[in-house]
Amino acid sequence: MNGKRDILSGLPTPCYVIDEARLRANLEILRGVQERTGAKILLAQKAFSCYHLYPMIGEYLAGTACSGLYEAKLGAEEMGKENHVFSAAYRESEIDEIISCCGHIIFNSFTQLNKYRDRVLAAGKKIGLRINPEFSTQEGHDIYDPCSPKSRLGITEKNFRRDDLRGVTGLHFHTLCEQNSDDLEKTLAAVEEKFGDILADMEWVNFGGGHHITRADYDIPRLERCIRRMQEKYGLEVYLEPGEAIALNAGYLVTEVLDLIENDMPIAILDTSAACHMPDVLEMPYRPPLMDSGENGEKPYSYRLGSQTCLAGDAIGEYSFDEPLKVGDKLIFGDMAIYSMVKNNTFNGMPLPAIILLREDGSVTELRKFGYEDFRSRL
Repeated sequence: MNGKRDILSGLPTPCYVIDEARLRANLEILRGVQERTGAKILLAQKAFSCYHLYPMIGEYLAGTACSGLYEAKLGAEEMGKENHVFSAAYRESEIDEIISCCGHIIFNSFTQLNKYRDRVLAAGKKIGLRINPEFSTQEGHDIYDPCSPKSRLGITEKNFRRDDLRGVTGLHFHTLCEQNSDDLEKTLAAVEEKFGDILADMEWVNFGGGHHITRADYDIPRLERCIRRMQEKYGLEVYLEPGEAIALNAGYLVTEVLDLIENDMPIAILDTSAACHMPDVLEMPYRPPLMDSGENGEKPYSYRLGSQTCLAGDAIGEYSFDEPLKVGDKLIFGDMAIYSMVKNNTFNGMPLPAIILLREDGSVTELRKFGYEDFRSRL
């Protein structure tokens, strides 16, 4: 790790770094699930869309999952394998191009199904419906719970029209977020209870995302039992579309200490931002891992880490260190490949971090660098 730290500390800041070796290790785990079960795993581009790595990811996975036209085009152009799309609603001006890019079109309502069904069938593509089993397994992450009350995502049993399934060949559900396979097992029981009669007439089912398959404590045998149950009981082809599991712990955000101030405790001002460069820190919220640090008070020197921006709440968290921080020190946040590059922004005119690939041989390649024109062109 010290060798990796030395490499990362020598990079210009702020920058995202994708760890090729860690990414490949995750992909090996996912390929094992596919080989043992026959299920197909798709890259959910909403979590990780760094298409420079799509050729490598495509060696392992069955294709991509999309949330709209731009991701559909990216998956088709850069990976060129299976391409599935789900959107809460499709735009009339975009649907034909989406159909041309994707093999599976998943609808969120019977209104949308009836509006576009004949176009999808005429193109020879497959139709799916997203269902809502109304079974929450999450705690504390309501923003990511599609089964919460008044959710707009998925058709509930009450609103499901069993007499209006012409051309529909599959069901899709997505209810998990960073969860283990015991929650999937419970969710599947709810799906079967409400929609088991429909599954018996389908060709495929998509378990959606939120499966933390590459996490060290994830119960892969239980996941594989869930997959086989759907295959053996209903004769279904099974898809999963995780995002985080593919690039989990496979990225860093390198930042520099710009200033040190005091207000109730020492505060370090960094050249990165939670609001701009790692929005999930504020949205989830969560405390990102930081290399060579401890909890507040765990090590001798504690600091609150914050940004250059004018947003008072743009703080990353409180951490402790073995030695006092100094202006110019480099800090390295972990698990920054997912939901970072896809969600970042230029609030306050903050520069977008460069994207750098740390190759398996220890060399680094700059994949993308951003500047003033990238900020200006968005406005």
